[in-house]
Amino acid sequence: MDKIDLSRITLRPFKLEDADDFLLFAGDDQVTRYLRWKTLTSKEEALEHIKDVCINHPWRRSICIDDRSIGFVSIFPFSGDDRCRANFGFGVAVKYWGHGIATKAVKMAVPRFFVDFPDVARLEAFVDVDNKASKKVVEKAGFQKEGMLRKYAYHKGKLTDFVVYSFLSSDLPIVEP
Repeated sequence: MDKIDLSRITLRPFKLEDADDFLLFAGDDQVTRYLRWKTLTSKEEALEHIKDVCINHPWRRSICIDDRSIGFVSIFPFSGDDRCRANFGFGVAVKYWGHGIATKAVKMAVPRFFVDFPDVARLEAFVDVDNKASKKVVEKAGFQKEGMLRKYAYHKGKLTDFVVYSFLSSDLPIVEP
């Protein structure tokens, strides 16, 4: 594949018209291997997921090239006494792996999210210890590795170790007016 012009990457809310493109990555076991949700198997499931999960999500954006959905960034803010934190995740279609797209999208998403949710001070990314590519992405995007959580959660039926990363609102570069 030719080098991808990273300036063509945009983030936007999902729309129902994304169903076919969404299914290309959400229907791929390689992409969903490390995600909490199951691999989708039909356009109907893709439409349902976009309608019920993506559109209603507090902050889930489609990663697009030329306005075609090729992945997602998802940031879920907590509430109450945990309103200072949010969970962070992402995924990109296999054909776009290794081109810097996920890193670029994460770098775009983080400052936008902190503007939209000014009470959040901390993003947390929990990465499966075996997911080397995602560890590289969050590290390149400026997340700090905090440590390994041994036998932290069941993932697709298996008790799994996770590496926890954080990005604080104070980690953002200061922009002079």
